[in-house]
Amino acid sequence: MATVTLDRVSKRFGEFLAVDDFSLEVAEGELLVLLGPSGCGKTTTLRMIAGFTDASAGSVRIRGRDVTHEPPYRRNTGVVFQNYALFPHLTVFENVAFGLRRRRASESEIVERVDRALSLVKLDPLAQRMPRQLSGGQQQRVAVARALVIEPDVLLLDEPLSNLDAKLRHDVRQEMRRLQQLLKITTILVTHDQDEAMSMGDRLVVINSGRIQQIGSPQELYRTPRNPFVASFIGQANFIEGAPSRDGSLFVTRSGLSIACASSPSNANSLMIRPEAIELLDAPAAGANVFPATVEVVTYLGSTSELILRLTDSETVIVTKPASAVAPHHWMPGQRVFVRVDPASAVGIAPM
Repeated sequence: MATVTLDRVSKRFGEFLAVDDFSLEVAEGELLVLLGPSGCGKTTTLRMIAGFTDASAGSVRIRGRDVTHEPPYRRNTGVVFQNYALFPHLTVFENVAFGLRRRRASESEIVERVDRALSLVKLDPLAQRMPRQLSGGQQQRVAVARALVIEPDVLLLDEPLSNLDAKLRHDVRQEMRRLQQLLKITTILVTHDQDEAMSMGDRLVVINSGRIQQIGSPQELYRTPRNPFVASFIGQANFIEGAPSRDGSLFVTRSGLSIACASSPSNANSLMIRPEAIELLDAPAAGANVFPATVEVVTYLGSTSELILRLTDSETVIVTKPASAVAPHHWMPGQRVFVRVDPASAVGIAPM
């Protein structure tokens, strides 16, 4: 059963079409990520689900009930905003209790449920602190507890980690994913951070210019992107221009390289190869897709190293490898090497 259903939902602001004909279903207990660049329509979509923004067309259903024209308080959604929106004059306990007091819950129920929510986010010792006495990560967890305490049908997260530094963001997203899986609560997360989306989402909805580009698991979108936008937005990718052979088993680049590939639609105009899918060799080897190359740049990035290799006068590729695998070879700019591309990792991409 779908917890949330969007049926041909659109939103206009004057002449600007922010969301264009969205249709998707979010399953019970799923964590769905709306992913895309700033201004693509993902937050507007979340706000239409929450009821803060009216849809211009289409319908929104939560647990099968049409809520398109219902106010936010009748939708039973918990929302965590980008800036957390905590009340600065209330303690942590009272911030979390706010929604329950609005629902006129009894004092005993409020105490029980707030204590449970704070325990879930590991903040029960800080119940009497004020928001200004908390770190950014602690404030974010208070906002999550406040959203969870009302026992919502759907948890809506609007870029909740964007104000945290990189290390804290990594730790908190792991904790949020653990909590979501523990509670099995249906969750929709908005983000522009691909690492956040890939590590947290059961499925991703990639959005650009108000339209859905592709829906699928992180693995599906990474390995078989539908178009160049998805391929470039999900991870890093090499694109080599050319055209497929008649049977689609080869892709012939503009410089004349013939690269065996897993599949290529007849209208493909580029071949996508992920940087980690290119093997580096010191000497030529037998088999398909082995090509000479020249090292142009070597960049050390800590756990990985990135190399830019020139295949032909007009074609270069980026290769990423564990730094430990690169160091013993002492590859240097100007050095002649060989590359091998697994045909299963070469995917023809058609234009949008």
